[in-house]
Amino acid sequence: MNETERAEAFYAHVGSGGKVEADDWMPDDYRAAVLKFVEMHANSELMGVLPEREWILRAPTLRRKLALTSKVQDEVGHAQLLYRVAEDLGKPREQMLADLMAGTTKFHNVFHYPTRSWADVGIIAWLVDAAAIVSQQALRDSSYAPYARTMKKICWEESVHIMHGRDVVLTMMNGTAAQRALVQDALDRWWGPLMQMHGPPTDPSKDKDLHWRIKAKGNEQLRQEFLSIYVPRIRELGLRIPDSELEYDEATGRWHYTEPDWDELRSVVTGHGPKSQERLAFRRFNHGQTQWVRDAVLAPAAAAA
Repeated sequence: MNETERAEAFYAHVGSGGKVEADDWMPDDYRAAVLKFVEMHANSELMGVLPEREWILRAPTLRRKLALTSKVQDEVGHAQLLYRVAEDLGKPREQMLADLMAGTTKFHNVFHYPTRSWADVGIIAWLVDAAAIVSQQALRDSSYAPYARTMKKICWEESVHIMHGRDVVLTMMNGTAAQRALVQDALDRWWGPLMQMHGPPTDPSKDKDLHWRIKAKGNEQLRQEFLSIYVPRIRELGLRIPDSELEYDEATGRWHYTEPDWDELRSVVTGHGPKSQERLAFRRFNHGQTQWVRDAVLAPAAAAA
């Protein structure tokens, strides 16, 4: 087969549910699309620890400190797993980290915002991670097999994070009026970024990630699934969702909601969020402070070569 025929056969394979391994032949545009997708996911896991790490020493009890430390450790581990998947697609890890710190690659919008109270930690772990796992569960069926396998481990650990977050929120909602007010305030602030998180609706016929089954579900389908699962759970705890237009349409089986601010989303993920530059600066500082570790670990191998 010539290159065109080979590419057509490849896309027919993935379109019919076939899997692709790292050492299989793949068209350059598919490789680039998977790399971009996985790299952003890895960046998001790495940057996603920063809003929560600020609260480890301020957690209210030793048990909460340990739980939050464990969660942060898990997220960093997820980033390392995903960078490893991305490396197999041809981009060195150091280059991915350099691009992240330079602000030339993206990470999810929710990690560009500040955490103002302990209630934010609960809302992030419960609802932000819940929105993420709705996407990640669909990625377990990705056409790129190494990514799909990695997502199985990540999804299991994220489900534990959701339970941790719900426990934080539930404890506060059963506490004082001031604690309940903190949770409501956190939900009010995080609802907008949360609704933007899955991205704007896309035309399935033009969404290559969907067509090539890099992801298994479209943005709006993921958002609808999240709302169907979590709106009842949020209301069950006595929380008010800050969207007067949020309503389930029995006839269509869909949620209607206030249109998210997609301009804000585009601005935030390109490095213009409230905490974007501060968190990138922290990553650059931390990378510089730990350079000696990489030099010590890699020096013998370099000398032997």
